[in-house]
Amino acid sequence: MGLKQTILTYLIAFVVFFAVDMVWLGLVAKGFYRRHLGEMLSAKVNWPAAILFYLLFIAGLVVFAVRPVLLKGGTWEAAALGAFLGLLCYATYDLTNLATLKNWPLVVTIVDLIWGTVLGGGVSVLTVILARFLKI
Repeated sequence: MGLKQTILTYLIAFVVFFAVDMVWLGLVAKGFYRRHLGEMLSAKVNWPAAILFYLLFIAGLVVFAVRPVLLKGGTWEAAALGAFLGLLCYATYDLTNLATLKNWPLVVTIVDLIWGTVLGGGVSVLTVILARFLKI
């Protein structure tokens, strides 16, 4: 897989990720985080930090879950690898918060770990399916 194919695969993952995560954050989980984190939430999102996380997380999915499967592997292997990477990334944030912050809600950690796992696996599978369909 050359650089051009890797970049195209990244772009597919980027679009899939944002479509899925924006639905989660904008519709499904918005009230959940406000209810459980309340005053801990900033009035304004730090977009440079958020965008940097997203760009790095998507790159991780492409490098560690999508690309290996496109080179040699089954679609569901992408789900497993992406899910594991999603769990690791979201666990790093949430378990660190749980360990170091006063009153960090356990329920937020549990929901985020589940979401990171589903998001990583789902984005990886959809990216593999689309990349194969587009013959990248």
